[in-house]
Amino acid sequence: MKLWYKNGAWANKKAVSVVAGMAPDDVRRVAVIRHAAVGDMVLTRPFLVELRRFFPNAEITLSLVTNYTRGAPLDLVDHVHMAYGRDQRDVALSQQIRRGRELGRHDVLFDLAATARSFWLCRLTPARLKIGFPYHVLQRLAFYDVAVLRSDLRFEAETLLDMLSILGHVPEYPLRFDMEVTPSQRAGPYVVYFPSASTPDKCWPHAHFAELIARMADDYPQYEHVVLQGIAAWEQIDDIMQPLQGRENVTGLRLDDFDETVSLVKGADLLVGNDTGIRNIAIACETSTVGIFFSTEPFRYWPRYGGHEAAFCVDGSVPPVEQVYTLCHRLLA
Repeated sequence: MKLWYKNGAWANKKAVSVVAGMAPDDVRRVAVIRHAAVGDMVLTRPFLVELRRFFPNAEITLSLVTNYTRGAPLDLVDHVHMAYGRDQRDVALSQQIRRGRELGRHDVLFDLAATARSFWLCRLTPARLKIGFPYHVLQRLAFYDVAVLRSDLRFEAETLLDMLSILGHVPEYPLRFDMEVTPSQRAGPYVVYFPSASTPDKCWPHAHFAELIARMADDYPQYEHVVLQGIAAWEQIDDIMQPLQGRENVTGLRLDDFDETVSLVKGADLLVGNDTGIRNIAIACETSTVGIFFSTEPFRYWPRYGGHEAAFCVDGSVPPVEQVYTLCHRLLA
């Protein structure tokens, strides 16, 4: 192999030598560090699919963290390593180090997290080649042999694949998520609206959602319009549902089971939501989406293929209902 880059990446002298002596078929052990919430977990799937294609003889170990396991792509790896997370702050440092070293020795290590915890895991884990995307020069010198840029202007799942492209791998497009899900069976076609997000500042106003859903319910009476409630106490949807009373094709729903939620998203003709993991799940399930952005970068979570749209204003203000409705209409039409 060789390192395929001129600008936009970095490698030390050791990496050039190691990669020159490597062949994809000879790589036997690969570690992937991914400490992230459910949305970013789902976007890791194309990387793991392509990793398996590029290193067909390798055993893949995925390093997770205890406070972020929901939606982990366990079906795409051979082994799982569990580092202690924020929910295990009382664990002694010596025990945390011991757990970190349990990740073991590998031919190649990929750090898809770039966090303080993933940095020390890189230091504790012996590997012939370590690849990551640090944000500072000192981090790449301290923890990695190869570093690639991480852009907020490209779809996150594609950015992860740059770590394989620099080794000469050509990923498939559209991206393969290989997320096998049985869609929910409801009385007829339906649209899902998810008004929550990881934090309240990412949430489109509930009054906007109520206005959008009322208009969609009137203009698309053949659809059931499902308003999905989040699991946190602050994610109540009562103020959305109250002005929609009397519309028989509008349903409020709360699902505590992750698999049921994924099945609901898979069966929908469209999902409308904020910058949230539920929308990323829809992308992986090949369900069309309209994402609403105003506090986070739309391009990072917006695949430009497969029936996905992003509502945002160039000045960063809250998108109007009319803009979101027009995008929903475009996809359903």
